[in-house]
Amino acid sequence: MRLKGKVCVVTGSCKGIGASIVERFLKEGAIVVTNSRKQESVDRAVSDWKAKGFDKIDGYTCDVTDKKQVAAMMEYTYKKYGTIDVLVNNAGINKIIDSFELSPEDFRSVLNTNLCGPLFCCQEAGKIMKETGGSSIINIASVFSQVYTYKRVAYSCSKTAILALTNVLAVEWADYSIRVTAVAPGWLKTDMDEADQSSGGYTDEDIIARTPLHRYGKIEDVANAVLYLASDEANYVTGTCFNVDGGWISYGGWCR
Repeated sequence: MRLKGKVCVVTGSCKGIGASIVERFLKEGAIVVTNSRKQESVDRAVSDWKAKGFDKIDGYTCDVTDKKQVAAMMEYTYKKYGTIDVLVNNAGINKIIDSFELSPEDFRSVLNTNLCGPLFCCQEAGKIMKETGGSSIINIASVFSQVYTYKRVAYSCSKTAILALTNVLAVEWADYSIRVTAVAPGWLKTDMDEADQSSGGYTDEDIIARTPLHRYGKIEDVANAVLYLASDEANYVTGTCFNVDGGWISYGGWCR
């Protein structure tokens, strides 16, 4: 029960990686506020977790690109539970588009969700964490924050900037005992990956052959790393990025 009694907010967490993080936190005794832009998604997720026997689950509908909505979510959590111990900025989108064809609207959409959203969440949760101390913020980055490929200029710009945000806040907020870290997942078999394959020009076999551990990652692999960073076991860890990528970033060869 490494998070027993800790109050955690996880954005974009009604499916995929975010849902796995929520369930991992609940199993470790946390009180979790799950989030989505859609009310029906929040209601369904909360109902599903309660049906599994998790009674310390709450939900809040919020678009993280809207700072007023973010402030309201953090205020709701603080008033109901008295603190915010952990924030996981997981909400994110991707657009795989040739750089010549990328529209200003698509570029802004990705940056608004993947970068501005985490910034707003950090700011609003940080105001509360500053008063309570001993808090942890984990930003979900990507292998594409450190290595790059075709048609992902918006996504890579947003995720590279997430590492800068992580490091600046880690330095700036250390005096308040707020730890800020990042986790960079590699290739995971999720709904997003299924959608990306249609426009990304790759297959399952391509990813498995290119990854040194020769498999896709599991969402549970990411959740386990996030759990460690959220827990007191990582109380001397800040300003760093954990790569959960099966060795993808390390490999610089040309043979599969």
